[in-house]
Amino acid sequence: MSIGKAEVVHIAKLAELAVSDEELPRLAEQLARIVSFVEELNQAPAEETAPAYLAGPTMTPLRPDIVDPVPLTRSPAEIAPAFVDGFFVVPRLGAMEEA
Repeated sequence: MSIGKAEVVHIAKLAELAVSDEELPRLAEQLARIVSFVEELNQAPAEETAPAYLAGPTMTPLRPDIVDPVPLTRSPAEIAPAFVDGFFVVPRLGAMEEA
């Protein structure tokens, strides 16, 4: 497909661009190159797709998912001010008492 000066003026009008008469030949040539490149892209086979590229090895070995508690240096009963039946005991707030 050839792009002429009339097409460039029409496209410039649609894009609301001011194009001088001196720029028309250069713009026509540039638009013609763009259109020919798009025509080349249409020749590429559409049914073939390239495999996705993933950086790194195809299979990464995973470690076993084992929950292992971290031993504490001191028990919570030693740290807490009050610890009863596995629970921390905290003083009651004055705002929570009924008036």
